[in-house]
This record gives sequence, structure tokens and C-alpha cells, in this order.
Amino acid sequence: MPLLMDPGERLARPDLQNLARLRVLTTVDFPPFSFVDQTGRLSGFHVDLVREICAELAIEPKCQIQAMPFADIEKALLEGTGEAAVAGIAVTAPLRENFAFSRPYLSIPARFAVRRTLDISGKAAEALATRPVGVLAGTAHDQMLAAFFPALRRVAYDSQESMLSALKQGEVDAVFSDALRLPFWVASADSEACCRLFDGPYLSQRFLGEGLTIMTRKESGLLPAAMDYALNQLIRKGRLQDIYLRYFPNGFY
Repeated sequence: MPLLMDPGERLARPDLQNLARLRVLTTVDFPPFSFVDQTGRLSGFHVDLVREICAELAIEPKCQIQAMPFADIEKALLEGTGEAAVAGIAVTAPLRENFAFSRPYLSIPARFAVRRTLDISGKAAEALATRPVGVLAGTAHDQMLAAFFPALRRVAYDSQESMLSALKQGEVDAVFSDALRLPFWVASADSEACCRLFDGPYLSQRFLGEGLTIMTRKESGLLPAAMDYALNQLIRKGRLQDIYLRYFPNGFY
């Protein structure tokens, strides 16, 4: 797991004793980031991350996690029904007009998956030159594939399901997609052990954004700095990596 903050950096710990409460908004159902487990308890990477942040800041009694539909989070934060959001919201220039963001804590790269029976020489993407490679049409991965690997023969699909089915059936030799879903599919029964990850990972801020961050209102005072401090401490102590391995045992990288 690449570290997106320097663990040797010493950040000052903000004084949050005047903070009345910290309501952190997250999504209702976005496994493995947030989901309701078999006991009816809200669980997931983001849920554990928030709990670790609150523990690091020593504000656990003031800390609440509220789950809601993704589409409602921005409005809820603006209306003051929450102080922060941990929901995988992409950082954009328009959002920066109303919100502040922590430093990124996780970046999701792009990966290739190829058929296991594919006879190729070499371990780098150049070995796929002129071969048909599936990609989801109109996505950042589509643009990234064209920019990074112009020698590959791009085959666009309208859905992730049809793209992966084409790979499994041998209609394409490889696919290029996000490393969040692709490793899970490769390791799942749905893939029927047809395929394996190949080369990469590939990171690009231009195409894939800054990474996952914590979003707060602009007028939230010391809160953004407090989030940066807590994330830095979790990286230094290895606890962020522990959460990552708990929910992504197949890894992005």
C-alpha cells in the first residue's frame, strides 16, 4: 500500500476540546467501504477508519457515524447535519468552493487483467500491443488506456458486466479497469478462475483524481488539520495499513 503522506512528517495536534460533536457522514451501501453486516451493524473500511480517527483524536464520546444515500451527503454537510464526510467523494474544483478536504488517505489505481491461457512474452503492458483490450466506454479508464497505451487495440463496452464476460469468453485478451473491483472479480467464483491480474498498478492524478479524502465544510475551523494529523498518525503506527488489509485482502497494488 503506497503511503500518501510522509510518516516522518510531524504535524501539530489541533486542540478540539471545544468541538461539541463530530458527525461523520458515510454511504449506506458501498461494500467494502460501508455496509450493514450480518448482525445489522454498520461496518466497512470507512467505518473503521472513522473510529480510528476519533480514537486518535481522543474524541470518541463526541464521534458519531451517520449513513445515508451518497446523493444526499453534500447537501447534508452544507445544511449542517454533519461535520465531515468519508464517502469516496472525488475532489473537484466546484466542490472546493464550498468544502475543505484532508490529504488523501487512499488511491485506487488502474489494473489490467488477462486470460490465464494467454500466451504472451514479458510482464509489462507493452506485451499486449495490438491485442484487443476491453475497457468501459466513456470512463476515466477509457481515456487513460488511450493516453498511456496507444498501441493496444481498444474494445469499448457499455457495462462492467459485459466487459468481464467478454474477457471470460475470450472475446478480448485483457481488460483495463479500476483496481477496486477487478481483484475481487478475479478472485471470485464469477470469474471461474479464467484470469489473473497483469502488470501495474497504474496511478494518474490527471485521470483518476487526487485519491480518497475526508470532506468538511470550509468554515469547519481546525477540523481539516485534525483529520490530517489523525491520518498521519494512523500511517505512522501502521493502523491505516491494517484496515486496508482487513477489507482488501487481494490488494489494489
